[in-house]
Amino acid sequence: QVQLVESGGGLVQAGGSLRLSCAASGSIFSINAMGWYRQAPGKQRELVAIIFSSGNTNYADSVKGRFTISRDNAWKTVYLQMNSLKPEDTAVYYCNARAPPFGSWGQGTQVTVSS
Repeated sequence: QVQLVESGGGLVQAGGSLRLSCAASGSIFSINAMGWYRQAPGKQRELVAIIFSSGNTNYADSVKGRFTISRDNAWKTVYLQMNSLKPEDTAVYYCNARAPPFGSWGQGTQVTVSS
């Protein structure tokens, strides 16, 4: 299975930037996609961005043009560059790896955007 550790969260003012990192270990050869999800208090966890082994990416409408997901070729690290942050981006951000038939989650990293 795949183990994931996120880092890079923190407190930032609106309009600022953060870069999240997700380090993967274990059976990384079996990964076919990795994504970032977020969960704000009282809300459901939602997909923010995902990148596939093909290199294709998908983004939530709310972050298009502001966030960029990328990865290294070996699936060892996935990044989420977040620019022009808004208070509504405040949430715990989770990294997810799809390694059929398994899926793995990181422990989450808090992102807080002050107005």
